[in-house]
Formats: sequence, structure tokens, C-alpha cells
Amino acid sequence: MAVPVVDPSLNPLTDADPAEAESPRRPRRRPARADLFALGAYVLLGVFVCLNYWGDVNGRVSSHLPTDHSWFEWLFAHGAYSVRHLENPLFTARQNAPDGVNMIANTSLLGVTLPLAPLTMLLGPQVMYALYLGGALAATAGTGYWMLSRHLVRSRAAAFVGGAFLGFAPGIVHHANGQPNFVSNFLLPLIVVRVLRLGEPGRWRRNGLVLGALVTYQIFINEEMLLLTALACLVVVLAYAVQRPAATRAAAGTFLAGLGVAGGLALALAAYPIWFQFNGPQSYRGLQGGVFHNWGEDLVAFVTFARDTWAGDPAVEKTIGLTEQNTWFGWPLVLLTVVALVLLVRRSLPARIAAVLIVVFTVASIGPRVRFDGVETDVRGPWSYVPDDLPLVEMMMPTRLTLVVAAAVGVLLALTWDAAHRQGRPVADRPRVPAQRAGDAVAATPDDTGAGDQPAPVATRRRWLRPVGYAAVALAVLPLFPRPLPAQQIDPPPHFITSGGWRPYVPAGRTLVPVPIPSNVHGLPTLRWSALTGQEFPIPGGYFIGPNEVGEGVFGAPNRPTSTLVYSTMDKDAVPVLTEENRRQAVEDLRFWRASVVVLGAHPREAVLRELVTGLIGPPQRVDDVWVWDVRALVG
Repeated sequence: MAVPVVDPSLNPLTDADPAEAESPRRPRRRPARADLFALGAYVLLGVFVCLNYWGDVNGRVSSHLPTDHSWFEWLFAHGAYSVRHLENPLFTARQNAPDGVNMIANTSLLGVTLPLAPLTMLLGPQVMYALYLGGALAATAGTGYWMLSRHLVRSRAAAFVGGAFLGFAPGIVHHANGQPNFVSNFLLPLIVVRVLRLGEPGRWRRNGLVLGALVTYQIFINEEMLLLTALACLVVVLAYAVQRPAATRAAAGTFLAGLGVAGGLALALAAYPIWFQFNGPQSYRGLQGGVFHNWGEDLVAFVTFARDTWAGDPAVEKTIGLTEQNTWFGWPLVLLTVVALVLLVRRSLPARIAAVLIVVFTVASIGPRVRFDGVETDVRGPWSYVPDDLPLVEMMMPTRLTLVVAAAVGVLLALTWDAAHRQGRPVADRPRVPAQRAGDAVAATPDDTGAGDQPAPVATRRRWLRPVGYAAVALAVLPLFPRPLPAQQIDPPPHFITSGGWRPYVPAGRTLVPVPIPSNVHGLPTLRWSALTGQEFPIPGGYFIGPNEVGEGVFGAPNRPTSTLVYSTMDKDAVPVLTEENRRQAVEDLRFWRASVVVLGAHPREAVLRELVTGLIGPPQRVDDVWVWDVRALVG
């Protein structure tokens, strides 16, 4: 989950009476039963979300984003291939032959696929995809729980609820449909905690080094989520500085020193990959036409239940549209959020910062035009003032800024449960808090913690608020309990491919051309041929972002005449009248692709595709369960 808000200390530091303050030095905590229970519950929930895949893990893909699912299976195979052959993982020629793909300029997930390469070699990319997807959801919830329980709330139950939302929020589960890079957020709580600890006196070097290492690793998982985290941290720091100017001035030097160390280390470690991303082969600048800038969040989506929750209904997508469901909190959670902010914002500094995040990033997510219930209005949104080619944000989707809102809501859930947990407890029984230390980055007044001195009889009379608070949180989040992700069956690759029957036809330096040629629209099964055979043969086309003729990013390889002809034939389910020019272009394209063999397996359009390719390059041979055109003599 993007960017939780935390206090950097175990408890918000207070100006409490010295008699109630404990030593600033705290013993190192060991995992308690509650910690183990929380982690176990998150793991079980991760397995449950991926349950439909495990019914036939080798034959099912996401029914919502099957192409993305296959792309990430291919990425796991890429990590294994790079390790096995000791090749540069930042680039590959196994897809989009002969030009290749700049992997660091795509969602390559190298920080995951490379360390897990041995397991991918052992289990295969399909198993690793499903195994990692559930594990990433659980790991994000786990680090969120650690952050909340160690740095913000005392109640482990409060941390459990908040961590569960950070890992399994509706928007995150929606991205789990084929986009594991957006559920791989387990480093983000650690990054935020380390940012907010940069002001600790005497630890600027250590905190800076740890932060720099975490940031570098996150670059190889998801740069977009790192950018969202950085933007949210900036808002958090500014909001804190406005409310605590004296403490900010006291910690500014230490904070900036630590930030300089972190930036220096991250730059040193990631300089070459970042240079390669923007200047290496097949790099690009922005996306053609700024295609994502109009993807703003629909205002009605905030109070709508997401499709993949127990209260959700797939039919609602026809009303609001098939946008990413990054919020989709449902009206009970929106109502609880408003009430919780009203009750907590005056006495809780973290709640005030969460409120700032919610407002800022909700407004920023609206897009160039305000959308309401699926209708784009004439009211201009903030992104109408943002140029499509603005660096850093040129590829951002406005709707994804609401992932920060979801994180702030997760933190607010933990604060709300924790506030309810404290109701009815006499002052003497409440957790004692450490005394304020000079130069600490965060200092709060008694009002900020909600733990100010109150007479015990009054606290006792308010004991009824505890079950009311628990019930309110439960009623808001239970409708958002995730369903198992929808999955669909997909045909296995031909035996000719999986058995290695292709090997005599593909010498070193040549490619296998599958029909249809893989793209972001067509050729999902043929893209998997490469993934499920360990990428042992290169293929043309593919599913990726690469440069067009002017260097702008486009999806897939620029169509050549033959690939365009193949796609149009599939769409019309009819073979056009072929000319000598078509045949000449086919041979020219095969030479460009360095093809040695063209292969057509079982396909719904198999008959027309076989007729088309036969009309272009001659009759095929039936080999095993595929049609084969050996074109080595034809292309030279």
C-alpha cells in the first residue's frame, strides 16, 4: 500500500508529567503471539485471494487482465534466464527480436524476479506468479502491521486492522488481477518509517544509509509507487512542519544530513540503471499522446464497493467504467473516515496529517475533467493544468494518486481502533509514554495522543464507547473483505513447443515466429510459449512499452506490414485478396525478424491464419500438433 503515515517513535512523544514518563531507552521487542497471529492471518488471506489460481495453477490466468498476467509470468522467466545465462537483466532480446526490450524502462520487477530465479527454475513461472502474488499481499500487510504496532498505536488489534487494510485494500486487490508490481509494497512502510526517523539525533548516518538502500531496492520493484511515496512523504513533512515549527527547526539539520546520505547512496547504486532506463537501447520519452492523463478517479467510485469484495458487484463497472478501482471504499468506510477525522483531528497529530493526505491526494486524483457516476463533466480538474510531457509525471495516472488516500485511510482505521481501545481505561492503566528528548523529530502535546489526564471515573463512564468504536470499524471494513480473484482457463502451449520439437528449426541467432505474433492485443497464448519454455528461443513482437519512430513510448513493437495483415485477418475472420506486394513484404519482414521457422498452433482462427500464411510463403508441414513453415531457405 502506498505511503502510510507514522510517528517515528513507539508512542507520540508528549509533554506528560515526568512521573508518568518512562525512560527513553526501550528494550528491543521480540515477536509476540499477537504478531505471529497477525502474520499467519495475512498469509492465509493471501492464499485465499489467489485460491482460483491454485485449482489449476498451470492452466489459469487472470480473467480481468490475462495479458498482464502472462507478461508477469514472462518476467519471472526473464529473471531466471538472466541468472542462468549471466546476461544483463536490464535488457532482453528474447522478446521483440531483433530490437529487444529495455526492461528497466518497463515494469520488470527485477527486485523480485532475480532473487527468486532459483525458485522459478525449480517450480516454473506459473507457480511462482501465484505463490509470489499471495506472498506480496501478505508481506505488505505484515510490514504495515509492524509499522503501526511499533511506531503509532499500542493496540495490536488496531495494528492488525490497519495492516490488513494496507495490504488488502480494494484498490490493491484490484491490482492483484495481473499486476503484482502494484501489490509489492512491503518496502514502503519501512521507507516511510525511515524517512520520519531521519531527524533522530546522532543517527543521521545510519538512518540515511538504510533509507538509501531501501529506496534503491524499491526502484527495482516499482518506481511509480516510490514516486507516490516520495510525494506523500513530502506532504507529511510539510504538514508536520506547519504544526510543529519549533521541533522542525531543531531537527532540520539532522534530517537534511540523513536525507543527503540517503540520496547519495541511492544515486551511487542506481545511477547506471536509471541512465540505462532513459538512454539505453529501446528507451523512450513519455507515452504517445499522454494516454493516461485522462484517467481520473470518478467521485462516485469513493462510495462504491469494489468488484472483488464481498459487497461488490461486477455490474457496477458498466456504470462507472472499467477504470482502475483504486479507491472504491464503499459508503460505510467513507462515512467512518469522516466521523473519525471529526473526532480525532483536534487531539491527534497523526490524524491531522492523515486528513491532509486524504484531501490533497483526493483532489489531485480527479484528473483533467471531473467525472461523476461515469459521466465526464465540463468542470476542469487539476490535471487540466498539467502538461502531458512534464518530466516524472508524464506517465502517471491521476487515479493512482488515490493509493495514497487508501494508505492514509488504513492508518486512520488503526488510529480509530486504538482510540476506542483506550476508552474506559483509567489513567493509571494506560500505556506510559517516553519523555520528550531534545532534538527529536516529532513532538506532540497531550492532546495529540488522546491520552491526556482525565479522572478515572469519567473514563469509566465512557467505557461503552469501546465496543461502539470496534463495531463501527468492523461494519466499515467487513464488506470490503476480498473475494478470490477471478481466473479463466487458458490452453497449454503445443507439445511441439514444450517438448523441444522446435529446436532443430531454430539455430543460434535466429527466431521462432509464432502466429499470431504477440502484441498487447493479440497473441496472448503465443507470448506464453516463450515464458513457459524458459525463453530459450527469441520471438518478434511482444507485450511491452518501447519507442516509436520519434522516440515516444508506445505499447508493443511498431507493426510491420505482415503483422498488421495477421491482426486484420484475425479481426475479420477472413483472408483478404493477397498481392505480390504482400508476399514480398512477408519475406522482408521475416528477414527483419531473423526468422528461421513460422509456427501456428491450435487457435480459434487457426483455419484463416493457416490460409493467410500459406498464401504468403507457401504450404506448411504438419509436425506434432502444429503447422510449421521452415523459412530458412526462403529468407537466406
